[in-house]
Amino acid sequence: MFEVHLSEKARSLKPSSTLAVTARALELQRQGVNVVSMAAGEPDFDTPDHVKEAAIAAIRAGRTKYTPVQGVPELRQAIADKFARENGLSYTADQVTVSTGGKQALFNAFFALLDPGDEVIIPAPYWVSYPEMVAFAGGVPVPVDTRPEDGYDLDVDAVRAALTPRTKAIVINSPANPTGAVYPEATLRAIADLAVERGLVIVTDEMYEHIIYDAEHVSIATFAPEHTLTINGASKAYAMTGWRIGYSAGPLPLIRAMNAIQGQSTSNANSVAQWATVAALQDSPESRAFIERGRGLFRERRDRIVAGLNELGLPTPLPQGAFYVMADTTSINPDELEAARVILDDARVAVVPGTDFRAPGRVRLSYATSLEKIEEALARIGKLTGVGV
Repeated sequence: MFEVHLSEKARSLKPSSTLAVTARALELQRQGVNVVSMAAGEPDFDTPDHVKEAAIAAIRAGRTKYTPVQGVPELRQAIADKFARENGLSYTADQVTVSTGGKQALFNAFFALLDPGDEVIIPAPYWVSYPEMVAFAGGVPVPVDTRPEDGYDLDVDAVRAALTPRTKAIVINSPANPTGAVYPEATLRAIADLAVERGLVIVTDEMYEHIIYDAEHVSIATFAPEHTLTINGASKAYAMTGWRIGYSAGPLPLIRAMNAIQGQSTSNANSVAQWATVAALQDSPESRAFIERGRGLFRERRDRIVAGLNELGLPTPLPQGAFYVMADTTSINPDELEAARVILDDARVAVVPGTDFRAPGRVRLSYATSLEKIEEALARIGKLTGVGV
């Protein structure tokens, strides 16, 4: 029987552990097992009505054809206006490109930037796709570890020590997935200064910028605009995960290269979703109220899950952004993979092991779900640990 020989690149690519855990939880649920999933990074509330109405209006107006690869001009201008209004960043519409989610933006960026052997600094714990994308593009991911006792803040001296003549870029994710860390301005300024000094590109993923609590979001491009590619999207702030709209802004040569790559892969992002995102990004009372409501709900959930996990004897730092917590599960099992398996099989709670995040001894729980599900998850894990909450 003929066997297709897959490329070395395809064989080396690891599947997303987040998606794998979510799929396993869904499969158990299809079998009738009552599983509380704390795995997926997806708000549990619906896309705002005014955004949905904009999509319906776009369909009725026949805006269902191909668009420019980089996105419709109206959306790119809305993104440039958003950056100016909210982040103090000055971009023309030509310096903006729209992609099928933030993942494609990152993928395009790494393929546009990296030659074989180029190194990319990635603070750890990190989102699982960063090192995989870098490696798939031919680069070498270089992790720089951060510590929970430091709030997962990034040590600039550790970054400097990791630099080599092959270093091409630094990834910044603030607020961060999976830790919820928000880098202070001093850290960001120091990283920007280092990038300017060493001629590096900063790839900053700011997808969670509106989901932030007791800290302030600062865009690192403020300090080194010519060295920075800023990536964001509609998924998290506006509960538009399935609409698949990400966007990037940065130096024009890099944006043009990303457009060329996208032009030979997916072409334009979904046309109707683009027009919906125009409505989401406009400075409207509806959009502002939606973000504030979401932030309030996430704060309440954060406070409850952190308190509950700590009461269960699972040390969990208080995150300052995003909607994830990293719980120390070594009391359940020193191996985080085994701990996640036990929590799923015995407590019927789906969590993501920290292995692929480079977070040994910890699991990630998403609190982008209802308080009722959080309480149920805590009660189930409490029976497992023998501690009530």
